[in-house]
Amino acid sequence: MIDLKSQELSGQYKNFTRMSPIDFEYLITLVGPKVGKYDTPMRAAISVQDRLALTVRFLATEDSYTSLQYIFRISKQSISLIVPEVCLAIIEAIKENIRVSTTPAGWKEISKKFEELWNFPHCIGSMDGKHVIIDAPIHSGTEYRNYKSFFSIVMFAVVDAEYNFLFVDAGCQGRISDGGVFKDTIFFKKLEADNLGLPLAETLVGRNKEVPYVLVSDSAFPLAEHIMKPYPGDFPKGSKQRIFNYRLSRARRIVENVFGIIASVFRVLRRPILLQPENAEIIVMTIAHLHNFLRKNSESQRYYTPLGSFDREETGQIVEGSWRNEPNTGSLLPLRNVPRRAPLTAKHIREEFSDYFCNEGKVPWQDRYC
Repeated sequence: MIDLKSQELSGQYKNFTRMSPIDFEYLITLVGPKVGKYDTPMRAAISVQDRLALTVRFLATEDSYTSLQYIFRISKQSISLIVPEVCLAIIEAIKENIRVSTTPAGWKEISKKFEELWNFPHCIGSMDGKHVIIDAPIHSGTEYRNYKSFFSIVMFAVVDAEYNFLFVDAGCQGRISDGGVFKDTIFFKKLEADNLGLPLAETLVGRNKEVPYVLVSDSAFPLAEHIMKPYPGDFPKGSKQRIFNYRLSRARRIVENVFGIIASVFRVLRRPILLQPENAEIIVMTIAHLHNFLRKNSESQRYYTPLGSFDREETGQIVEGSWRNEPNTGSLLPLRNVPRRAPLTAKHIREEFSDYFCNEGKVPWQDRYC
């Protein structure tokens, strides 16, 4: 049994659990009814505290099941059952921390924050995806083999302006074309069916043409009515294409930061996850839920993302977050950029944003960086 009290007194509690003692105890009360076991005449049950501590330790470090069995004195076979069970209990207990808005008012609140913090109006989310390297699945053939010839599942995410997950999916096979990853998600299907409750198109301040509310992405995603991506290629300094790309990159960095933070804190993502796809998916989804849970609790936020963790801005200049000092292990691979023919309407929407950023929506410092 790990003595968490002594860990707290020695200052190692943060490294062990990645959260405050109060929130760890709170999680025990949430998952206890779902994972607690009774003693039997043959043996004493593993406590809920040890089950949770073991699971959090697995997520927060690069320890394998083999090394954990010596730390906790629990068999590797038991650990292989405990970790996914506790992860599922965590997801169920804190699932309300990840929620997609369903009303125009809710989306407008998200958009307001993007405009206040990152000067990109009508933005309802920053999205990206990563290949998460996993162990070779049993009898899978090439189903999970990605473009780098590794086996992977794909984590797709949409985040808000304050580094919180709005939507996460981790069930896509690595072999699926990177263009198909987004299309396989429930989020995309609702977006296509106009079933997300998005606000109606409105004019940007000082402009006459209505534009929809949009997600910002990199070149791995298609340019569409509700998805803005950079102009491809290089452009002269001061050109509207270059200005648009700069303004979009400021809003898109949010999701880049979130992926960077979870990989730097939950170090299980810094190496291939040596589990079968269904359990690897559970691990990834648990990390996403814990990210939001810890971000929304002020005490744990100081443990999880202390000041300086994220990129920040000083008069237009980006000061990189501390997560960027971590070595790149290559276990989270970017989606490939896939050239696509964009609809003319989407191009016109991007042009309207570009014109706005060069005129009514110009910020004083952009000329220094464009």
